[in-house]
Amino acid sequence: MAGTRTFTMIKPEAVAAGHAGKIIDMLISNGFRIVALKYTRLSHKEAGTFYEVHKERPFYGELVDYMASGPIYAAILEKENAMEDFRKLIGATDPANAAEGTIRKNFAESKAKNAVHGSDSDENAALEGAFFFSSREQF
Repeated sequence: MAGTRTFTMIKPEAVAAGHAGKIIDMLISNGFRIVALKYTRLSHKEAGTFYEVHKERPFYGELVDYMASGPIYAAILEKENAMEDFRKLIGATDPANAAEGTIRKNFAESKAKNAVHGSDSDENAALEGAFFFSSREQF
């Protein structure tokens, strides 16, 4: 299948709550092909590097602490219109505003603990995917 790619992480609270399998099932059920998948834990330094784009924002420290607090699943996904379709599937950042049936409506605890990270552009998806996966880890 040829398509575009995007990147996601299933965040620590969703993993801890046992939602990772259900989220992965939603990805596959919605036509995404998993190109790469890794169960890992970010160190504080790695989380800081990954979210460096937010370094000047007031929530940066809390975000880094949170993302280093437990294991995550990182994944590269492929589908026609991957970015647009994935953003629709995950829903609004704040689960209170997310559409019914979206990942965040179903699994997020709060705006801060919103179950999944989703790349916001094709360029960032490529950078974020490369942060976690070498070319030989992508199928």
